[in-house]
Amino acid sequence: MTENLYDPWSSEFVADPYPAFERLRETDPVFFHEPTGQWVISRYADVDVLLRDRRLGRSYLHLATHEEFGQTAEPEFLRPFWDLVRAGMLDVEPPVHTRLRRLVAKAFTARMVEGLRPMVRSLAEELAGGLAARGGGDLLAEVAEPLPVNVIAEMLGVPASDRALLRPWSADICGMYELNPSREAQETAVRAAVEFSAYLRELARARRADPRDDLISALAQVADEGDRLTEDELVGTCVLLLNAGHEATVNATGNGWWALFRNPGELARLRADHALVPTAVEEMLRYDTPAPMFERWVLADIEVAGVHIPKGAEVALQFASANRDPKVFPAPARMDVARDPNPHISFGLGIHYCLGAPLARIEMAESLGALLRAAPGMRLAAEPKWKPGYVLRGLQGLDVEI
Repeated sequence: MTENLYDPWSSEFVADPYPAFERLRETDPVFFHEPTGQWVISRYADVDVLLRDRRLGRSYLHLATHEEFGQTAEPEFLRPFWDLVRAGMLDVEPPVHTRLRRLVAKAFTARMVEGLRPMVRSLAEELAGGLAARGGGDLLAEVAEPLPVNVIAEMLGVPASDRALLRPWSADICGMYELNPSREAQETAVRAAVEFSAYLRELARARRADPRDDLISALAQVADEGDRLTEDELVGTCVLLLNAGHEATVNATGNGWWALFRNPGELARLRADHALVPTAVEEMLRYDTPAPMFERWVLADIEVAGVHIPKGAEVALQFASANRDPKVFPAPARMDVARDPNPHISFGLGIHYCLGAPLARIEMAESLGALLRAAPGMRLAAEPKWKPGYVLRGLQGLDVEI
């Protein structure tokens, strides 16, 4: 019965997983899901604790080989993908993660991110104004997608002539993060990883030789007590910043606007008071999070809600469910653009908390504000359809009229 409730490959579940999560939180908050081979965790309190628990990790390779951990070794054809991904900080654990995050944080500073706001605002206004001038269109394709990819490209120092390459590479690489990706998706991700890595390697070498005022130059120059990022680490970091900062922000914007259209009273409230934009952004992230699930490996036996989970298992932490837990969020199924406090966990918690969260918040706030100003009467033109993936959950498009 439980497995029938939780079906991440079902289009109906992807479109609205919340009724299933409501029942799971009440009756089966920790259960083993045979089709994915994962322990599914749905209550906020459990997800919160496990995200901070160092007995779990994004990887186990700092402790054991695949075979020693009871897992099948990755096929050789995937090596270029994993070499690229594991050169960044997302899929590694301390002490490597600690070192990489320290070095990257010296270049990717709060001051640097806040300094991007005028550029983000200008670009958001240009995109929103264009959509309004055309009388509408696909909000995702015309505003939500080009904003973060251009911001990140500008921040990194990718020439304008090359920016059209970034979105396809990012989407293809992120296809590997879905549950049990097909062989075709895996091969596509490998090709994108090889091409993206080669491009960034060449760009990084040019910036090492001739530094400019961009993040790639800063990452190439950053040092801490003589320690520097290797070329592989620099490239892996840039790929992570693009993929994590782009895919999630696009989906958060699309999911958020779709939620506002389904809650017209809240949209009217926001239109009447633009000072609500910051809390509205947090509510958009909570109400329909673009990253509904994160996985962790169990590095030592744990117990969750009285259930024993052994070392070597994998847990699926359900952010989407935690963000609708009534023990934390009053009336969780109701969208409230002024909700405060709003301790959603859409950016994660613990050592893997999203480094790009401040930039994502700026992009979403500036995009939302620009659309409210440029298109105050914007309305939905057609009900959108969800993309098939659950791990990166977003719409195929969002057609609007002005």
